[in-house]
Amino acid sequence: MTVTNRLRGKVALISGGARGMGEAHARAIVAEGGQVMIADILDELGMALSNELGDSAQYFHLDVTDAAGWKAAVAATIERFERLNVLVNNAGIVNFGAIGDYSEDDWSKVIAIDLTGPFLGITAAMAELKKSAPSSIINISSTAGLQGSAELHGYTAAKWGVRGLTKSVALEVGHANVRANSIHPGVIHTPMIDDMDVSSLGGGALGRGATPDEVSGVVVFLASDESSFCTGAEFVVDGGITAGTPAFGSSTK
Repeated sequence: MTVTNRLRGKVALISGGARGMGEAHARAIVAEGGQVMIADILDELGMALSNELGDSAQYFHLDVTDAAGWKAAVAATIERFERLNVLVNNAGIVNFGAIGDYSEDDWSKVIAIDLTGPFLGITAAMAELKKSAPSSIINISSTAGLQGSAELHGYTAAKWGVRGLTKSVALEVGHANVRANSIHPGVIHTPMIDDMDVSSLGGGALGRGATPDEVSGVVVFLASDESSFCTGAEFVVDGGITAGTPAFGSSTK
């Protein structure tokens, strides 16, 4: 791993950091000279990743729906790395169901993890983010936070909520030199969608899905001081899915 200094002095706490996009973000942050607390419920994967990344990483078991767990994760980050100035709310799930079949339990589960989780994380981390400013909150939303998607009712509501939460937080804490932005990935090939048919979502202008590290570049930018004037904004990484409907004919071939 080639280490640069774009994130030297930055300490990040990443929820859902053991695999998929979270793993890629952790690797990218360490590669750029930062340090990372990898938080997840996947203990074996999280500890293996932490061991691989060495002294710049540590693993912490975290259920993002547990406020006390978030407080403990923040405290563990401070104890290990002495500061916290990047929070990446990455943990998330997705579930499907047509209206009439989609249950209240399905709704509550995805809202708890995908929306309440980031709220609890921001709440638990805010004092330390202010203390270690300049700081950056990076909330992983989705293209489902920009447009509707049939049979993704809870997920869509949660991801729109993350988008709104990002803006309200950005407006409230900007004076403390804490920034908040949301990232809106499209189809990203991670374990979360391995068993799903995502062909109906399309490949956008680029005609394909992305690898997790293609999102991590944006995470690194937002974690760094290069994005010092970016807050309350959406950063779309979707290969052009939300750009519109592609033209028909030979120009698309």
